[in-house]
Amino acid sequence: MPILHVHVVAGWSADRKTALLRTSTEAVVSSLDAPLRSVRIMLHEIAPEHIMVGGEAGRHSVVFHVHLIAGRTESQKNALYAALNAAARESLGVSGEDVRVLLDDVPNTDMGMANGVSAKAAGR
Repeated sequence: MPILHVHVVAGWSADRKTALLRTSTEAVVSSLDAPLRSVRIMLHEIAPEHIMVGGEAGRHSVVFHVHLIAGRTESQKNALYAALNAAARESLGVSGEDVRVLLDDVPNTDMGMANGVSAKAAGR
């Protein structure tokens, strides 16, 4: 189930965006031991005039908003933060200082899964 929304400033090449999606997927799989088939990532591009980082308009920034079924350990979450930071640095060349990860633990009763059942009903 991990679902990620990745927000970046628009203007990256298709190759760089694909690299970000791939490295982010690998980061989730490796840090959480999540099944590849369950990882969903959506990339959202933001016009430079619609972002402000530290008082600077249009500054490159990467924000990962991660939704997980509750139950991961603090150690797993820390591994995910580090892996996603590395994925952004490696694929886009941004500074690790400009990467943020927001994580939402979602109760298994509040996550709909394949075929319209809750994660709890699916045994997650």
